Amino acid sequence: MSERWVAVLSGGLSHEREVSLRSGRRLSAALRSVGLTVEEWDADSNLVGRLRDHRPDAVVVALHGGEGENGSVQTVLEMFGVPYVGTDSRACRRAWDKPTAKAELVRAGLTTPEWVVLPHATFRELGAQPVLDAMVDTLGLPLMLKPDQGGSALGAQVVRDAGQLPAAMVGCLAYGEAVLAEKYVEGVEVAVSVVDGPDGPRALPAVEIVPESGVYDYTARYTAGLTDFHTPARLDASAAKAVGELAVEAHRLLGLRDVSRTDAIIAADGTVHFLEVTVSPGLTETSLLPMAAEAAGESLGEIYAALIERAVTR
Repeated sequence: MSERWVAVLSGGLSHEREVSLRSGRRLSAALRSVGLTVEEWDADSNLVGRLRDHRPDAVVVALHGGEGENGSVQTVLEMFGVPYVGTDSRACRRAWDKPTAKAELVRAGLTTPEWVVLPHATFRELGAQPVLDAMVDTLGLPLMLKPDQGGSALGAQVVRDAGQLPAAMVGCLAYGEAVLAEKYVEGVEVAVSVVDGPDGPRALPAVEIVPESGVYDYTARYTAGLTDFHTPARLDASAAKAVGELAVEAHRLLGLRDVSRTDAIIAADGTVHFLEVTVSPGLTETSLLPMAAEAAGESLGEIYAALIERAVTR
């Protein structure tokens, strides 16, 4: 394995570029620490030439948002026949669209907060206020608003008063063409990373998320000190088992591969609600997968080195 050389693909042009570069740097260092030769590549106009002329043994996709999670870069890698760590292009597209992922999991019997999704055009053509009033009548308050696609909680916010809705909608639509409005569920917020291995997908210890502001938004995610994390999460054995099973089941049902992270809420009555899943978990100093790996007694480098071997040999 020490003779492998890999390209860690990060950066790109999405709103999450800076976070992705941080993830790429940390992952590259972790892989070098276990003996791999690593180059850090940006997802830019040089990528196709590099794949053609300087083909690595494998690529690790450490892109967040946009082309890194919606299947676009994965399609390019597949066209060039380059092995890569991560979910294939078709499953990426399913997971990237939050309403599609939620609908598939509900059909399979999993629980997720009630929701509606509406494109920007609907508010423009039918009148914003009547549609917003109907949204509140249908789901009640408070609501969680988020773009129907995207990551890092960009544009996501909790609305507790109907008067806050118009401004919240504008903020949300700055990051996408449609809004996913969910019934807000009070409870313990957790994230569970899933890693594929010889015996199938397995859940790492759940990370409990306690943001100072009460909302785990972009600032709370990537600013050190604004969120408290508990790893493993402060859950009883039954709840810990349930969230781990939910994450593994979401990984399987959506056809995800190698690594994913599921975000969930455990309500006061013990119900575990699926929120969303990411096919490219963050790997920064405040990200959740590295915390879970450390709690499991595993190193980031060893986890990804094993995934690279799986990618090369499959």
